[in-house]
Amino acid sequence: MIVLGSTSEVAQAFVEKALQEGEKFEKIYLFTSNKETTERFARHIDVKFLQQAEVIELDLTKEIDYNRFDNINSNVLFCAVGYLGEGTEEGLYDNRNTERIIDINYSKLVPVMNYFAHKFESRRSGTIIGLSSVAGDRGRQSNFIYGSAKAAFTAYLSGLRNYLFDKKVHVLTIKPGFMATKMTEGLPLNPKLTATPKQAAACIYKAFKKEKNVAYVLPIWSIIMMIIRNIPEFIFKKLKL
Repeated sequence: MIVLGSTSEVAQAFVEKALQEGEKFEKIYLFTSNKETTERFARHIDVKFLQQAEVIELDLTKEIDYNRFDNINSNVLFCAVGYLGEGTEEGLYDNRNTERIIDINYSKLVPVMNYFAHKFESRRSGTIIGLSSVAGDRGRQSNFIYGSAKAAFTAYLSGLRNYLFDKKVHVLTIKPGFMATKMTEGLPLNPKLTATPKQAAACIYKAFKKEKNVAYVLPIWSIIMMIIRNIPEFIFKKLKL
């Protein structure tokens, strides 16, 4: 299995869930921009599950040497790459912040996804799981830069699923709502609408085994976002969301 964004608590919880369920992987490739933290997780799954893992440094803000990945083969790719950025008004007009949000969540991520998608297509097998966000379902003033990048990523996964369908490769889009993670620490999240990484991992694993196309981590979010998507624009533009 290939894991992009392996410092993510959701990614790590999914790896553990899959191993607990008896999934067998010759090796798990943990791509990360934080090697020290990821090496601790690699040691953890080695001790707990006797699972071999290799930590590979990947910084999406820098130039990528794809030749390093030539010998990496897998049947599952799990992408949990995400960067929320600074959502304040100051952050909105900080072009550095904007570029980093777009680069990490979409523009620099998609070429990496494509690189491995091509390998899956060549083998005519495998599953690609991408974590997008409910923020991409409709642009809202509170986080529309992040939301626009996630909307683009959702569209990419949809097109990739369509393209790879007859190549026997399945693409699963996961749309988490509020998540209790380091990325959202300190934000005023409604506990009834917030999932833990373990809850998310269980939902994602279930969707993975059922070969779903799109899944919301908490079902309530599919209802919430359906309502938000269908609010007429002349009303929506006046709302504080």
